[in-house]
Order: sequence, then C-alpha cells, then structure tokens
Amino acid sequence: MSFQKYWRTMTTTHSAGKKHIAMYIGSLQKGGAERVMCNLADYFFEEGYKVTLVTTYLASEEHDVKHAAWKRVPAGAPGAELVMDMDENPAWVDPNGGEAGGIERVFSALLKSEQKDRLTNFRLRHKKLRDVWKKINPDLILSFSGKNNIMALSTATRDGYKVIVSCRADPDIEYGSKSMRASMLATFGRAAGIVVQSNGARDRFPAFVQKKCTILPNSINPSFMRKRYIGEREKAVVMVARLHSNKNHAMVMEAFKEATEKDHKDYKLVFYGDGPERAKLQRLAVSLGVEDRVIFKGNVTHVAEHIEKAMIFILASDHEGMPNSLIEAMSLGLACISTDCPCGGPRDLIKNGENGILVPVGDRKAIADAIKRLIEDAEYREKLGTNATVLQERLSPDVVNAKWKEYFERVIG
Repeated sequence: MSFQKYWRTMTTTHSAGKKHIAMYIGSLQKGGAERVMCNLADYFFEEGYKVTLVTTYLASEEHDVKHAAWKRVPAGAPGAELVMDMDENPAWVDPNGGEAGGIERVFSALLKSEQKDRLTNFRLRHKKLRDVWKKINPDLILSFSGKNNIMALSTATRDGYKVIVSCRADPDIEYGSKSMRASMLATFGRAAGIVVQSNGARDRFPAFVQKKCTILPNSINPSFMRKRYIGEREKAVVMVARLHSNKNHAMVMEAFKEATEKDHKDYKLVFYGDGPERAKLQRLAVSLGVEDRVIFKGNVTHVAEHIEKAMIFILASDHEGMPNSLIEAMSLGLACISTDCPCGGPRDLIKNGENGILVPVGDRKAIADAIKRLIEDAEYREKLGTNATVLQERLSPDVVNAKWKEYFERVIG
C-alpha cells in the first residue's frame, strides 16, 4: 500500500471550526501511557476537537478507543489497507470502518515495499512522519515517551508545528543512553511545552528544559471511581503489574513469605498481569514453598472488580513515572505499600503513615514489616485505606482532563 493510497480516505483539512490535536505514540498496546493517551483522545473528541492518533504500528492487543473511526480487519476485507508488514503477522485496517466522523488514525511505520538500506530507512521514517504532519496539519501535536518525543520534535517543528512532549517515566531511564540524552538535549528546546507527572521527573532535566515543564498527573480510570468497599475483606495481598524485573515480584514474594509464614498462612499473594518473568517467578514460588498461596491471574479485564475487596496492595518498583496501578488502588481505598522509587511519583501520592506506606527501594524487610503490620492492625489499615480515597478529589478525570484542556488552549493560543 502506498502512502498516497492510504491518504485517499483521510481528511486533509480541519473540520469546520474545530481545533485539531494530533496524538503521537508507538502503538496503543495495553500499557499505562497508551491508556492515558486513549483516554485523552476520547476526552478531547467529546469536547469538540478534531483528534487524530498517529502511531508507528498496530499492536496485537490494544486499548479500546471509544470513538475510533478505524477498525482492524482481516486481509481482503472491504476497505482493508495494509498498515504493518514487518513480521509474520501483517495487519490491515479499514480507516473508515469505525465511528463515522470519529477519531482518525494514521500509521507511520515503513512497509517492506518502502524500505531500503538502514541509513536510508532512518531518513525515510523521518520523511514519512514529516509528511504525516503536513497532511493532517494539526494545530497541536502531543507526543508520549522516549524516542517518539525526539521524532516528533525533529520532524514537526521544522515546519512550524507546535509540539508538546510528555515524559511518562523516569527521564534518567527514558533518556539514559548517551545518544538518547544527546538527542533530548538537542531537540527539547524546540518544544512548545513539556509535560511531566511529578516534581521528581521535572528535577531530572537541565534548567532550560525545566523552564518548559508543566506537571500534569494521570487521572483515575473512571472504572476505579467508586465508593470504598466496607464489607469483610479478602485475605489477599495484590499486585497489578507486568511480570518484569523492574516490578520486583520476586522480592515481594519473599517478603510475603516472611510476613505470613508463622501466623498468617491463610493469606494469599495474587499477581495480576503477565510478562517475561512468569515462569521464573512460578519456579521461585515452588522453591520458597508458597506455591499454594501465590496466585498468577495473568491479564484480566475489569481489574477494579478483582481487587477492590483485597486487604493490601503493593507496588515495589525500582523506577516509575506516575504509577496508574497505585493511583487506582488508592482510589479504591486499599491499604497501599509502595517503594519510594524515582522519579517520585509514589511520593507525590502517598503521605507516609497517613494514606499509605512508603518503603525504600529494594528493602525486602521493610515490605515484610509493612505487610505484617497491616494484617495485624485493622485500625491502622482502615485509616490508610479511608484516607487514600481522598485522591479521587484531586485526580478525578474531570479535574485532570480540565487541566490538560486549559494547558492545550494556552499553548495553541
């Protein structure tokens, strides 16, 4: 499929009277940053803006976009356009197969027919993305994360487009290599604005970047906006996280055993999420002798329904931006334990001992002690859980989305 053919069905001029926002990210795979972007896309569309999602590729499993104008279709379906053919699973989309007049989507990956040698491909990717901006002609571009931010700034600002970039994790991780940091330093000065999620994230940038930073935290997923469960709680300690080494499930498993093996063997440790560490963690559970008390649920839908009756929630990451899972657990009123990890997201959410417990990164004993105290001290546990729900007032979708809208309007002018 040629780039020109794909664009036959795409709108090339603004809808009458509507400001146009383009949102750029790698894909809409089921991750935290991707969910935030999907929520923002639907919000701005419902507020009367024209919204176009620009992604590099189509992931195998993606977040739903309520007002999507496109639809994933099989090869040969009416209206099918090839949008990705880099692996053994090529993907087709009908650009007009979803909601009429809805949120459009553009793909910027090079197809095999467009590829040359490695150096030429680098230039072609930049040219294709630059051509996307010229075609859709947005009033504002919002980019999320790492290389995407550098790509957006290097391809769009040269033609005068306003670009807001958002760092969704620890900047020292997103721009940790010498090449990424050099690219960030070379391009971030061109940004119309830079969004970070915490004070700690902002402070990791040099002074000239900090001057452009605005702190906009994640809003609470609407499905987690509910009254706190006040019935008898399940004897369960839960984590909601990808099974990845950064999340430290192994350390939590060891801490759980230490906290419960003597007096609280009726408690379960429940992991929601999947990932590359699953088999390794299952073997560890056996070696620790807790395989009958550690449950691997995998990826589930309607997470709130699964965890709202749990006794304790744990986030044990080495690094986080503004962790959605912690926000959601606090909104539900769970007693939460979190590492005080860089770049400060948990610290911005939790006042230690008031609405949750902060522990040092990598401190297994501190986690074990916190689990044991929360199991044995019901009054303390209830205090933390009840106070945690106040977060709903600060991070409700209405409150946070309004801040994004005010910020965008200020930048668009």
